[in-house]
Amino acid sequence: MHLPRGIAMALGATSLMAFASPFLAEIPAARAAAAEAGAGAAHPAMWPARTATVARDPAVEQRVDALIAAMSLEQKVGQIIQADIASVTPDDVYRYHLGSVLNGGNSDPGGHYNAPAKDWLAAADAFYAASMKPDGKLPRIPVIWGSDAVHGHNNVIGATLFPHNIGLGAARNPDLVRRIGAATAIEMRVTGLDWTFAPTLAVVRDDRWGRTYEGFGETPEIAASYAAPLIEGLQGRIGDKDWLRGPHIIATAKHFLGDGGTAGGKDQGDARMPEAQLRDLFSPPYLPALDAGVQSVMVSFSSWNGAKMHGNGSLLTGVMKERWNFDGFLVGDWNGHGQVAGCTTTDCPQSAIAGLDMYMAPDSWKELYRTTLAHARDGTLPVARLDDAVRRILRVKIRAGLFEAGKPSLRPYGGQFDLLGSKDHRALAREAVRESLVLLKNAGGLLPLKPGANVLVAGDGADNLTKQTGGWTLSWQGTGTKRSDFPNAQSIWEGIDANVRAAGGAATLAVDGRYARRPDVAIVVFGEEPYAEFQGDRPDVGYDDAKNLALLRSLKAAGVPTVAVFLSGRAMWVNPFLNASDAFVAAWLPGSEGGGVADVLFGKADFRGKLPYSWPRSSDQTDVNVGDADYDPLFPYGFGLTFADKGDLAPVPEERANAAAADPGLLFASGKPGKGRSLLLGAPGALSTNPGPDLIEARAADRAAQEDSVRLRWTGAGPAVAAIVQDAPVDLSRQANGDLALELELKVDAPPSADVSLLMGCGARCAGGFPIRPVLAEAAKTGKWTRIAVPLRCFEKAGVDMTRVETPLSLATSGTLDLILSAARIVSPSGPQLACK
Repeated sequence: MHLPRGIAMALGATSLMAFASPFLAEIPAARAAAAEAGAGAAHPAMWPARTATVARDPAVEQRVDALIAAMSLEQKVGQIIQADIASVTPDDVYRYHLGSVLNGGNSDPGGHYNAPAKDWLAAADAFYAASMKPDGKLPRIPVIWGSDAVHGHNNVIGATLFPHNIGLGAARNPDLVRRIGAATAIEMRVTGLDWTFAPTLAVVRDDRWGRTYEGFGETPEIAASYAAPLIEGLQGRIGDKDWLRGPHIIATAKHFLGDGGTAGGKDQGDARMPEAQLRDLFSPPYLPALDAGVQSVMVSFSSWNGAKMHGNGSLLTGVMKERWNFDGFLVGDWNGHGQVAGCTTTDCPQSAIAGLDMYMAPDSWKELYRTTLAHARDGTLPVARLDDAVRRILRVKIRAGLFEAGKPSLRPYGGQFDLLGSKDHRALAREAVRESLVLLKNAGGLLPLKPGANVLVAGDGADNLTKQTGGWTLSWQGTGTKRSDFPNAQSIWEGIDANVRAAGGAATLAVDGRYARRPDVAIVVFGEEPYAEFQGDRPDVGYDDAKNLALLRSLKAAGVPTVAVFLSGRAMWVNPFLNASDAFVAAWLPGSEGGGVADVLFGKADFRGKLPYSWPRSSDQTDVNVGDADYDPLFPYGFGLTFADKGDLAPVPEERANAAAADPGLLFASGKPGKGRSLLLGAPGALSTNPGPDLIEARAADRAAQEDSVRLRWTGAGPAVAAIVQDAPVDLSRQANGDLALELELKVDAPPSADVSLLMGCGARCAGGFPIRPVLAEAAKTGKWTRIAVPLRCFEKAGVDMTRVETPLSLATSGTLDLILSAARIVSPSGPQLACK
């Protein structure tokens, strides 16, 4: 939220106005219920047996025994809880004996998404020092710091950004991913971090899933071939002196299990399938990961046949630990324990009992610590299970040499900031880009291009590193970044320009495709905007982009040969774009080295990439996978042209199978409510689309374009409400759990004369919200556009049942108020938010 200077506000849910009584919440009774008997219960004997590959070291085990014997119960509980750096301090690590910290996708030292590398290292030193500070006779246990380094050390300015996994899957090169793992580990060591939440070993079966690009492909084949070399690149080889230390770090295989197989491609959803299918389709990559010695495994948010994985003892303990002899530790995923039946984010012994060894409790850690300690004291959490979890964590820390390593800045590579985005690492990333590109069309052999030509470069992705690098880049969603945030990077345009100039040609950048001198060829770069996790979930796989499609068609009409370079995190229906271009390249999300794209377009290397996902023939062909009985993609799994192949493609049908469904995050924009929503006005309990103006009125207003906003004016004649209402209730529980916020853009023309409530509703007598009169009054003083963001979890705390939200936004007052609403969205906020008590 961007508030006028001087505004600070904590939201309290207890001061809702009397006039809003029809919306007042009845706090829902506990909604947790036991899973259906037998549902989601695995039979470990049906799974392949595995012999442990990491031999137990008696000296390590004796050391663990001695530590556990000397630890207090408080220390033991602290070891199994991980807190996010946005909500924990070094002093907290000391006081609560926390064993681990993490930085979530939007958490950075000092709260700055573009914090310099030195700040990361200083923070790592501070957390380490806190964990090692003397505390009576209690043993000192070093903290570990986990981070989602999923395509390089992607949270840190200047780091090398490799192609996302979907691109690496197209490369089909295990040695390449081994080298990428090794480079990533070194860059993490530079900033003092010692643990990555990678690799993702998901087998993705429905491309609507917002995490599709985190998977290597639609079959276990590629992930199974990559698991061991990538983990060995990160961790080193078992038995080597530098295993887990020196240039290496701790790796994580994730997300166990079935995360890529949820019904409808819903993130955190339910994988509904027989046990044999879960085993045969989704578990194969984990076996080579364990054989390579991976030391942590992250548990999936998702469910299997209705049973949340965070509480599934048959899989966590029965299969992973007992059948597969895994002796590292199982870590949770971002408050995922709170979704287990009977649990909340602050109270869940069930997860630990099922086999979870470390709770990822980013903002819930303090209360979770208290309840878990109480459960350990009264026996609800058996001491043997607690000790086993602690043993596993300590075993990994000792194996990694953390007790002797000293503070992070003094460890190997610590503070060698010149290694971030080093020449060698960038060359490796450029090689990976070259190998990841898949050529789908090459009519008339247009490619390779002649670098000495007159080249027009167009499209909104051409000189756009935010779009080129995708999600999980400096911020969770990969949004909100600027060119200066990528000092060691090259956009696709910059790579093309360098190639052409070196050959004596001429390249011109014109995003809109306009030109003064007719080009010999045009390269149009376009594609998906960045996203991560459930924000990337889609209703279908149809790509809609009227602006860039018109650009391609206009060039075609002018007779300019055109190459389309498509940036995406999944295979998508792009038939109109295929028809409008002479050559079409699936470039995925290539990362920081746009020069790799230029290298192949201009023939310095041939196309080598092969589709890791089947390419859809229609926009509703969302779960097309090789081996299906009715398998009929436009381009099959493994397809990919080279320069030598005949690349002509007959025109393909352009009719969309269905219109895009409602955007779940868009409440109001461009002067109207989002699809599936209505703007209703009137007295509480008597709302309509066209009420009399005696209480409240709405008129079209202008901001950046004609009638792109709405002016709402309360007369003060009585209590009145303006509300965005759903056509049908929506489940926003994932969004609340994922730290999304309700974000408004508005301008206050006349300040409120009485209290104003910002509310969410969830049916009859189910609502919750907060007074925002001070914010609106201050905004009125400035007369400027104001951005207000309120975390969804605040509404949940205020009594809203987030599983059935009917009114995602309402503003209510009995006084006068005059404001213009420009936009209302549910988003990952790019700025500060109002705090809730």
